[in-house]
Amino acid sequence: MSSKKKNAPLPASSAGLLRFFEDETRGIKVKPEIVLGITGAVIAASILIRILLPVG
Repeated sequence: MSSKKKNAPLPASSAGLLRFFEDETRGIKVKPEIVLGITGAVIAASILIRILLPVG
């Protein structure tokens, strides 16, 4: 009976996203927090540049 459980089909996930994220992909792995932090820093830097160096 345990062999039946091992061969059982996987439960349906929403549009196969569960399987997509389980696959190992190549390339650089970056945490989402780091991406958000870098994005926030770029936005803040562009706002500061606009304030400190106004275009006449």
